[in-house]
Amino acid sequence: MNNEGDLPQEDSRDDGNKTEASRINKLRRTRKKVTKPQISSTEIGEMDISSSKDNGRDSIQIPTTPQLSSRMKHIKQEMAKNHLQFVRFEAADLHGVSRSKSIPAHFFQEKVTHGVFMPRGYLELIPNPKDNEVDHIRATCFNSDIVLMPELSTFRVLPWAERTARVICDTFTVTGKPLLTSPRYIAKQQLDQLQDCGFSLLSAFIYDFCIFGVPEIINSKTISFPTLTLLNNHDQPFIQELVDGLYHTGANVESFSSSTRPGQMEICFLPEFGISAADNAFTLRTGVKEVARKYNYITSFFIETGICNSGILSHSLWDLGGKRNMFCSSSGSEQLTVTGKKWLAGLLKHCAALSCLMAPAVSCRKRYSKERKDQKESMPTTWGYNDNSCAFNIKCHGERGTRIENKLGSATANPYLVLAATVAAGLDGLQSSDGALAGPDDSTELYQSKPSEIPLKLEDALVALEEDQYLRHALGETFIRYFVAMKKYELENEETDAERNKFLEYFI
Repeated sequence: MNNEGDLPQEDSRDDGNKTEASRINKLRRTRKKVTKPQISSTEIGEMDISSSKDNGRDSIQIPTTPQLSSRMKHIKQEMAKNHLQFVRFEAADLHGVSRSKSIPAHFFQEKVTHGVFMPRGYLELIPNPKDNEVDHIRATCFNSDIVLMPELSTFRVLPWAERTARVICDTFTVTGKPLLTSPRYIAKQQLDQLQDCGFSLLSAFIYDFCIFGVPEIINSKTISFPTLTLLNNHDQPFIQELVDGLYHTGANVESFSSSTRPGQMEICFLPEFGISAADNAFTLRTGVKEVARKYNYITSFFIETGICNSGILSHSLWDLGGKRNMFCSSSGSEQLTVTGKKWLAGLLKHCAALSCLMAPAVSCRKRYSKERKDQKESMPTTWGYNDNSCAFNIKCHGERGTRIENKLGSATANPYLVLAATVAAGLDGLQSSDGALAGPDDSTELYQSKPSEIPLKLEDALVALEEDQYLRHALGETFIRYFVAMKKYELENEETDAERNKFLEYFI
């Protein structure tokens, strides 16, 4: 698993508790200063620090002219060195699947300035939006174009595509405003909120996926069987090319292994600060498919049984300098600090709504109930120390530091939304004085005014998301409307073979 202890920590923590208390007080003072709508009647007098995504500041940071010039110089050298012909401008749609347009390499500098246009519906995925379902704020209409603007720091030569590079893009409407349904934009907004409160997030994704042999002809009646042993000698070139390719795209793999079933594989990334963790997961989701097809395999993050689709977000809260893990006790005891307990309390408080974003399909929610035979509509949310069966597993490995594994996630979930929702819920835990409360510093318990439950049906999870006023405000009303409308459309069509096959192929 990911080792966060590799990062430097402060040698002395004698005044760690005072620093932590000061940080929490600062967080609450910041919360009171910002004039935002109240979240609920129980929070009168305390205002939410999360800025509305419909009116908040732009999270897109435009590089200065010297920075732009330096980066372009480096990119031009890379393009010449690798004799590049094409550059993909990539952006994540609501499912977290890469949508891209490729341009000839000699047009790259022009497109960096003016962007690349793409139909808005490619990213928002609602075939026939109704006026009462969506909000066309800051755009001419749903059928207009959006603009892909590259973040040059993500430019990488793709090892698995011939003479091709990619750059991850932020998305804007034709009026020049950030696209409010952009998962990456929403994630960056939440990380900005975290930074404003004096914290940074160190995180990494742990993904399960399945490798299938490709039959001669693939059609709707063909059944593909998993490869019997992934890590046999004849399969080593596949995994070696995948791991090496991910490294060259900036996504460092900490470990990989075959998992519980034939053809099932687990891959763990090294933890990184900020948006990079989600960028790495986004890169894997496309890269593994491209490498697999070179070896006559197909890979899937979406399995009908729901068994093989774990997508864990391992994360911890640090100070802005990245020197101190705020989940680690200064006394060296292997349990969460007050800050960590409050963060966990926020995750528990919003777990019903979080599950909608983290297990966004009917089949992938089967993993919540596992082998339960009762017909209950929800199940209790569990948490524990070093217990892999819990929804929130707190890893305390001695000197290596403490982190929380958010195991609500499915591998089919959008990594940017998993990151954004986790940060939003954790921030609410830090700033709340009601709902789920952290226990005393010397206690391993959390006191909850209302037990946390995870809906087993996607329909119920959608209702929980719509009713969670804090997450609606934090992630943005426009995004919530689009996401819910998209999921309702999928539920209406899930029983037809054509739609189900299309859905599976989409994730393959």
